[in-house]
Amino acid sequence: MFNSLAPKMFATCLRYMGSREEAEDVLQDGFVTLFTKLGSYSSQGSFEGWARKIFVNTALMALRKKDALRESEDLEVAHGMPSSEQVQSLGYKEIVKLISNLPAGYRTIFNMSVIEGYSHKEIAQALGISEGTSRSQLQRARVLLQEKISRRK
Repeated sequence: MFNSLAPKMFATCLRYMGSREEAEDVLQDGFVTLFTKLGSYSSQGSFEGWARKIFVNTALMALRKKDALRESEDLEVAHGMPSSEQVQSLGYKEIVKLISNLPAGYRTIFNMSVIEGYSHKEIAQALGISEGTSRSQLQRARVLLQEKISRRK
């Protein structure tokens, strides 16, 4: 089980944490939690989906401990949209790198909404913020990503 889940869950942890070292710590903590709660898996839905929620929650707890989920400050961001050629030229690793370089609050909400598919209501409940804050942080994350894509050569 570990060998089949570890690479996928590490990718999830890395998206949230932004650095390999922090992602490795969260991966380890997530597996401890997973094995501790294994008896509570009800066979409803996929095991991988159930496990992913554990790793996402473990990453969120780690970010809370660092106080990284406070609302990110407004950033001066140019509003230039990247061209479709710029977006299409990005590879998976480059996209992940751009996302991982977002401020922690933006990165967390972007991952939860765009990658994991959580609603703003679910994000607000999980992070203890308002739905409006979730929406504005997602919008700011998108604008910042657009700027980063536009600036790359």
